Parts: sequence; structure tokens; C-alpha cells
Amino acid sequence: MKKRRISGLYAVTPETRDGDWLAVQVERALIGGAQVVQYRNKSADLDLRRRQAVRLRDLCRLHEAALIINDDVGLALEMDADGVHLGRDDQSLVEARAMLGAGKLIGISCYDSLGRADEAQRSGADYVAFGSFFPSSVKPQAARASLELLREARLELRLPVVAIGGITPDNGAALVEAGADALAVISALFQVTDTLSAARAFARLFVPSHEPLSIDSGQ
Repeated sequence: MKKRRISGLYAVTPETRDGDWLAVQVERALIGGAQVVQYRNKSADLDLRRRQAVRLRDLCRLHEAALIINDDVGLALEMDADGVHLGRDDQSLVEARAMLGAGKLIGISCYDSLGRADEAQRSGADYVAFGSFFPSSVKPQAARASLELLREARLELRLPVVAIGGITPDNGAALVEAGADALAVISALFQVTDTLSAARAFARLFVPSHEPLSIDSGQ
């Protein structure tokens, strides 16, 4: 089966032990147009992460979206997720590929480094992520990436490029214009009063102006 290409709204889950709340919010994001969900929970034990990941996997399959597991290659394999996302201190891309096989997606955090992205591309990554582009409450000390870096990456890389860090529907348009294939969002999607409306606002950033976004008013 051909691997899907990462694009559009890329929802990254917030840290929570409340699996019911998480499932409801993720489904609202999916209904609103999220194409990718990254399950990220660094504080929970393995049993809780398994229970939450199973529910998100089933939701993603229902809505034909990709489920990416943050950091944990073993959990991604166990859940038969669509792939894994790896940071600087996680398992190597080569090791992850050996475990997951050629059919799964592997994304690499590249922070503010085009050189790291070049290396990831040569090593067989399926997409790369840059950021933080704006101040982020999740990672306030994160390295800051620039729009110019995003433009350079778009010219030099053959992989999908994901932007992350403090992104909102208001500032996300500039990132898409600069070359981002996807916008990874946590706070502006899950720490708002209406996740569904927020997701729709992000999804509209990826729709050409001459093609109105179809919204099912029944949802």
C-alpha cells in the first residue's frame, strides 16, 4: 500500500490522563479537517498510552487520517500506527525503519537546522518538521525557526515540510505561503473553547481561495 503524504492540519495531542476527553477532542479535530494526528503523551505510563493510542487509532481509521506516534517506535509497531515521529534524543531513524519497515511513515524534528533535514532526507525520512516558528507555551525554550528557513527547505528538500510552534489560524497562513505542507498544532487546537471550529479555521488555510471549503452543517 502506498504511504500517504503528510499535508494539511497536523493535530498533536496535549498531555492528559482523561482518555474520554482526548477522544472527543481528537474526533472534533478530525471532523474539522485534521489530516494527521500525532499521539504525544510523555508523562503517562505504558498502559495508559496503550489505551489512549488504541482509541485514537480507531478514530483516525474511521476518518481516514494518519496516526503518528511520538517518540515510541515500539508503541507505533504494536498499534499498527501509520508511523512515528522522532526527535533529537529518540531512537535513530535507521533503527526505527528496521523495526517498522518501509511501509510506515517516519518524521524527524529538525528544529532550526536545514542540515539536519538534509541528513534526514538522505537517511530515508518521510517528512521533516521545523520550529518553533512562534512563541510556544508547550516548549517555551525551543529553538526559533524563521520563514526564510522554511523557504529554503521548500526549495532544497523533496520531502513534505511540517511547521510547528505557537501556530494559530492567524499566523499559519504565512507559513503555508512560505512552503509548509502541514501545520502541527497543539494549543490553538486543544486549549480553545471549540476544537471543531479551530480545526476548520486551520483547514481553510490549505484550500485555494477559488475552492470554498465544504462544511457539513450537520456535524
